[in-house]
This record gives sequence, C-alpha cells and structure tokens, in this order.
Amino acid sequence: MFWVKFILIAIVVFVLISTVKYLLRKLFKVKKVKRNLFSYNHINETHRKVDKWVRVFTSITLMTLAILMINNKDFTNFYLLGVIGLLGLDYAVRTFFELKYSEYPKQAIITVAEMIMMLTAIFTVFQFWIT
Repeated sequence: MFWVKFILIAIVVFVLISTVKYLLRKLFKVKKVKRNLFSYNHINETHRKVDKWVRVFTSITLMTLAILMINNKDFTNFYLLGVIGLLGLDYAVRTFFELKYSEYPKQAIITVAEMIMMLTAIFTVFQFWIT
C-alpha cells in the first residue's frame, strides 16, 4: 500500500510542479531556459565548484544519517531534517547563482517555487512512511 501512495504522490507532485512552473512563467513573463536532462546546468565556473562541494557534503551527511537511522530508529526525524535541510541548501545555492550571475534572474522565482513544492512533497512522503 505504501508504494501505491508513493506513486500517487509522485504523480501529483510532478503535475503540480509543472503546472505551477507554467503559471509562474506566464505571470512573471519568465523566459523558459532550455536545460539538458541529467546535466548540472551550472551558471558559471564558481557555481560548478560550489555545487560540487554541496553535493559532496550532502552525500557524506546523508550516508552518516542513514547509518544512524539504520542502527537506531529514533533518528528517523533527524534523517528527515537532514534531507529537507540539504535539499533546501542545494536549491538555495542554485537560486543565489541564478539571481546574481544568470542571464535570466527571474528564473530564481521558478526555482524557489520548485524548492517549496519539493520540500512539501518530501515531508508528506515521510509522514506517510512514519505513520
């Protein structure tokens, strides 16, 4: 039953994110930026370096929290906070570089909206998982 809920939530989140991004693009007249699938899409070289360190930090932190959670189920909430915090950090870095160095600074509005929806979705999935 968990997987049915998870897939349903994933579909709803995907549709919601796509709809909100479309509406925000129309509302704020944000030009759609063409991005390659499965690429990092860095704004500049500094963004690439900072993003690399954020990803290394995220990997180490999530592995540590996962080991703690496996050994002690009381750390589930710490893992949730870690995932939410690190996802927020990743989106914050991307938003900062879009605002300061991008050709399309309005794209940061879309990124912030996507971050809020992703964090909400992750929190919702964890709530289903914990209960």
